[in-house]
Amino acid sequence: MAKGLNKVMLIGRLGSDPEIRYTADGTPVANFNLATDSPIKRGDSWETETEWHRIVAWRRLAEICSEYLSKGRLVYVEGRLRTRSWEDRDGNKRWTTEIIARDIQMLEPKGSAGSGAGGGDTTDLEPPPPIEDDVPF
Repeated sequence: MAKGLNKVMLIGRLGSDPEIRYTADGTPVANFNLATDSPIKRGDSWETETEWHRIVAWRRLAEICSEYLSKGRLVYVEGRLRTRSWEDRDGNKRWTTEIIARDIQMLEPKGSAGSGAGGGDTTDLEPPPPIEDDVPF
């Protein structure tokens, strides 16, 4: 029987400070948006295309994110993709795809956000609007 593989590895900059919440049983969960840049050739010139990823970290990793990460920090995130659905307050079915983080590593010293090698201009971009607050955990 073949095994499946669901693994994501990203290097990018935080679009906002992590937001930490706690489930009903007290389990910490942190959410943040991560911007990754890719060069795209359009005509004779190269442009940068930014993709936004929703990152979710649980338990101790969530606490570490809340304590050490901030907007603009360059990080490595490893995890798995999860797509889930729910009904919003108006009864509409909504979908989201997120990365459930297993490992997060800071790639530059604290205080140097946005100034490291390869630092694009994603720190000046606004992340996508947040998903409504009624997203279940």
